[in-house]
Amino acid sequence: MRSKHVVAALAVAVIVGMLAMTAVAQDDIKQSPNCKYCGMDRQKFDFSRMLIEYDDGTSTGVCSLHCSAVELAMNMDKTPKSIKVADLGTKNLIDAEKAYWVIGGSKMGVMTRRGKWAFEKKDDALAFIKTNGGTLTSFEDAIKAAYTEMYEDTKMIRDKRKMMKQSTGMEHKH
Repeated sequence: MRSKHVVAALAVAVIVGMLAMTAVAQDDIKQSPNCKYCGMDRQKFDFSRMLIEYDDGTSTGVCSLHCSAVELAMNMDKTPKSIKVADLGTKNLIDAEKAYWVIGGSKMGVMTRRGKWAFEKKDDALAFIKTNGGTLTSFEDAIKAAYTEMYEDTKMIRDKRKMMKQSTGMEHKH
């Protein structure tokens, strides 16, 4: 009988802990509901969102690695204390520098043609590659790719936005 109570107590503790982790994980979205650079809804893109915390106590939440690259370039005089990224599968924020990154594959990226996805576990990254293709890499290589592809990605975003404005009749005609 006693072991049933212990098991039940452990189960409740695990559930409460998971709920608390989910609440903490979503705090960054409450603090920055929209990406500072592109305006995208970070809740909608909770699987690719990133949080950069600086040593001066400030932080910035963005929707993607692309917008993180913009943030880091725009704030060269600030030192990042931590860079966190959502695990694609769990959506939990993890250390971007310790994550297993996958570049490329068939899954369209966020704010980029060539997807860049983060995983906490190497097995999850390898399973993603098996299903979608891509290359296993490090954060350093992923952020370098984001900077290298910045011009083409920015041009793609501008073109998409222009087409969206034209199709909704929002663009002013002279």
